[in-house]
Amino acid sequence: MRTRLSDLAEQAGVSTATVSRVLNGKPGVASSTRQSVLAALDVLGYERPSALRARSAGLVGLVVPELTNPVFPAFAQAVESILSQHGYTPLLCTQAPGGTTEDEYVSTLVDHSVDGIVFISGLHADTRADHTRYELLRGQGIPIVLVNGYAPGIDAPFVSPDDTASVDVAVQHLTTLGHRRIGLAIGPERYVPAQRKLAAFTAALVRHGLAADEREAREHVTSTLYTLEGGQAAGAELFASAHTAVVCGSDLMALGVVRAARSRGLRVPTDVSVVGYDDAPLIAFTEPPLTTVRQPVEAMAHAAVSALLTEIGGDRAPRTELLFAPELVVRGSTGVVPRV
Repeated sequence: MRTRLSDLAEQAGVSTATVSRVLNGKPGVASSTRQSVLAALDVLGYERPSALRARSAGLVGLVVPELTNPVFPAFAQAVESILSQHGYTPLLCTQAPGGTTEDEYVSTLVDHSVDGIVFISGLHADTRADHTRYELLRGQGIPIVLVNGYAPGIDAPFVSPDDTASVDVAVQHLTTLGHRRIGLAIGPERYVPAQRKLAAFTAALVRHGLAADEREAREHVTSTLYTLEGGQAAGAELFASAHTAVVCGSDLMALGVVRAARSRGLRVPTDVSVVGYDDAPLIAFTEPPLTTVRQPVEAMAHAAVSALLTEIGGDRAPRTELLFAPELVVRGSTGVVPRV
């Protein structure tokens, strides 16, 4: 027991006496300190004493499109962690082609009497989708929060990254390095984030004098899928038309663009530069390390959960879209334009 207490104390950064007080349910321990000790129990693989197992405040659904893109597991982990800190039990629902649909998951969550649902990059972001499903949920009194994709008319809080700013900072970075032939590899244009990035990109090319008008700028855009294969296809097309730099709609697409460059015998960043989007976990360890625009996952997750808990508590969260500023993370996949 002595070793266990010392291990927990070291992990939590507190004294063994404090660990003992927490484990024995004694008063006089700050909430943050108590949480650190409980986290240490979980990290070190110890089972919490029955007296410390918090009763669930309720169930909350978390619907994400899929888990192959590393940014979605990052979102799920962040939201789940914050919900758990508030005593809620998250129910993760992930989709896959040919698998359970968003509507089927929602039906199951309603059957389980969830207190609310967080949708990340759901059908609310698809401009061709029917959005009445969300109004039906609101009609049943179920609070919802929609992340990454704004749809006017839905009675819910929205949390999104600033897609316009993300493209602006990427194009600015590449023009500073001397690039004049910059392309955009983006996903399907029916989705709100893709539409916003596309509009920002064409406007940026005109603003930097790289295209006469937005119609001409549109010739530097290739729409495929938000996958490695989609990025490879887009990269092949853009490099075939002599682009020296590519801004991508996701990190997975960016890795595909790097693969396309190598298949043409081009070196990154000596011959061409690539900028990703998301800064998903482990992306800094690619070869070369990927320059990317970081999506503020943790901050967005906190905002989404905060809005949901406000709604669950009976108060009304703001219905305006809350936008989060991106951050350009410069690594090894961008460099000065090659001399001709």
